[in-house]
Formats: sequence, structure tokens, C-alpha cells
Amino acid sequence: MWEDRKTQVDSLDPAKLGTAQLVHEISMPGSSQKVVKVTGVPRKNASVTILVRGSNKLVLEEADRSLHDALCVVRSLVKKRYLISGGGSAEVEACLKLSDIAKTKPGSVGFCLSAFADALEVVPYTLAENAGLNPIHIVTQLRKRHRVAEADAGINVKHGCIGNMYTLNVVQPLLVNTCAIHLATECICMILKIDDLVLVR
Repeated sequence: MWEDRKTQVDSLDPAKLGTAQLVHEISMPGSSQKVVKVTGVPRKNASVTILVRGSNKLVLEEADRSLHDALCVVRSLVKKRYLISGGGSAEVEACLKLSDIAKTKPGSVGFCLSAFADALEVVPYTLAENAGLNPIHIVTQLRKRHRVAEADAGINVKHGCIGNMYTLNVVQPLLVNTCAIHLATECICMILKIDDLVLVR
């Protein structure tokens, strides 16, 4: 056991090591628990440890999920540094554009584009429904606003109306939308490739 540890330590080189000004143990406020705190880490080796505390396991798990969601948003912005307006505005704008293109395409191509546009409209519909609003009324108003070139119009869930998402500072990473649409499209393509079902008891 000691030989294994010695080998692991000997294999370390300066390129794998970091530096810090101070490493010390501190007691958590209102608790007897202790943690090791590392401070004064140079910028080139910067790292962050987030300590999550809660009154019970349920609170901790919820905090962990919220933290994970926030880190995923940051990751999305780092990978593709573009933001688009939220509140269902991007989906409605894409829906209307696809509907217009579908009208110019004959046969199955036009039908597929129209169906894709209808699928995108489900996003603002569901958003309005989850906010306790009348989804049919809200989506109709949203389509009307987008038809008069208000591309940033989206659902203001706080006031139950349509508003400018950039003015309200409601934005989301572009990568989230593109990934969601890409994965959903791949899933549908896989389903459409199924040409037969084998029932097994």
C-alpha cells in the first residue's frame, strides 16, 4: 500500500502541481464541521470550490440541481457566445418563418415544414400554460406581434402579457435552443425510419 502511494507521489512533476498562498482548516459557522480552505491561487491555475449546505437532504439536492443548471448556462455561453430573446419569442419567430416557406413548397416538403413549424409553437403554448395564462389567447397575441416585425416579443409571465424580452432582460443561450431542436429532429428522424414492428409476448 505504501509503495503504491510512494509511486504515485514520485510520478508528480511541477507541471501537475499548483500553488497557493494559504491552506488552512476552518470551522463552519453554526456547526462543528471543519473544511479545508485554499486561498491565494494564481490566476493561471484558478479553480473554484462551491460549498453547498442545507437543513436536510432534499434542500441539498434541490440546491445542487439549481447550481448544476446555472453552470450549464455558463458552459453554453462559453461554447457559443450568443444570446437570444427568451419567453418563446425565438420559437414563434422561427415558426412564422417556416410557415411562410412551407406555403411556397409543394407536396411533402411543404407539409413537413408546416408540421415542424407547428411543433415549435408548442414551446410558447406550454410556457403560457405553465404560467397559468390562457395559452390560446397568449400565442395568438404573440403571433400577431411577430407579424408586425416585433421579433423580440415574448411572454411576460410576471404580468401575464406580451412584452419585449430584451427590455425585460429575459435572454437565453443560443446553444440551448439549437441543441434542443437538433436532438428533437434526430429523434423524429429515427422514429420515421421504423418501417415495421415485431410484437413479442
